[in-house]
Amino acid sequence: MVGMFELAAMNFSMLHLKKPLVIFDLETTGTDLSKDRIVELAMIKVSPDGTVEKKPEQRGPEHRVLINPERPIPIETSLIHGIYDADVADKPTFRQYAKSMSEFIEGCDLGGFNSNRFDVPFLAEEFLRAGIDFGVEGRNLIDVQNIFHMMEQRTLRAAFRFYCDKELDGAHEALPDTEATLEVLLAQLERYETTVVKASNGDDIGPVPVDMDALHIFCQRQRFADLAGRFVYDDADQVLFNFGQHKGKTVESILRANPGYFGWMMGADFPEYTKRVLRKVQESMKS
Repeated sequence: MVGMFELAAMNFSMLHLKKPLVIFDLETTGTDLSKDRIVELAMIKVSPDGTVEKKPEQRGPEHRVLINPERPIPIETSLIHGIYDADVADKPTFRQYAKSMSEFIEGCDLGGFNSNRFDVPFLAEEFLRAGIDFGVEGRNLIDVQNIFHMMEQRTLRAAFRFYCDKELDGAHEALPDTEATLEVLLAQLERYETTVVKASNGDDIGPVPVDMDALHIFCQRQRFADLAGRFVYDDADQVLFNFGQHKGKTVESILRANPGYFGWMMGADFPEYTKRVLRKVQESMKS
């Protein structure tokens, strides 16, 4: 298992940080953004000066933050991450952690393994449900899995073995996964500093940039406007629908032609972050 003594020995200068980077991992009750909740969380913050910091709750004997999801954890999910209803029954809810957690990641870029599609959207939903207007504007989102899949196409356990020549003990526990992800990211930046590979369409991919702004762009598969992929940006930075009968059309044009569509989406079972983007488009139309 990766430990803090190994984190302290890592060469964080490879990250070329302009602001702190928080690598984090979540375990949840399931994969539905609207219905499922976080049950465990771990965060590691790396500052531009190389300082490494964990959330205060992770500094105790367990080094983990368990969260009461206020709903049952399906047994099939518990069998994956090993967290059962009894483990979280007496733990604080996300709402109780939300303020300190928001302060911990304030002004930070965010990274993880499959984080752009899973961890960041789930975290955003929980913050918004807790009344904190969390957004990713101004943050670089560094998805280690996207780098890995584009350059090698494997899994976290295989990535840890491939890049770090180590076996990942405690997989599907948030802190070991988080520490392993951070170590893999550093190894990727070093390994692919000059590497170029061919994509299936013949395009060149790489080298992997070390600048966080450029790495943020490298990690994006599409320019999503929200975190669930319901909206995307076009080349003019207009927000387009990415689903249904209006796919490919600008959100603004549909709202102007059919104002009731806004009310339908706000009342439907869409993620809170998707609704947040929709509100911002509507507000921009008034200016």
